[in-house]
Amino acid sequence: MASQVPPQKSAAPSANPQDVWDVELLHVHVSRKGQLVNAEWALHPQIKADLSADEWKELGELMNKVTTIVGHRFSQALGEAEPAPPGNA
Repeated sequence: MASQVPPQKSAAPSANPQDVWDVELLHVHVSRKGQLVNAEWALHPQIKADLSADEWKELGELMNKVTTIVGHRFSQALGEAEPAPPGNA
């Protein structure tokens, strides 16, 4: 799921004393197991809570398209890089 990383504390005082947080709002993860490719996405819980039902539906449809495209491209690249081993006849 999405994560939040606190600002790094440096030993030296910085020119800008305001803390800056890195927040992962959207995460797309593609993995494979053998020839099976799986693409998933996650959204920061606060953003999900702030979206209306229509916005959530639209985002879900768009992200499903994204994961399909990314997963398909990953699968293509995998097929080009590693030919299938010969089978036993």
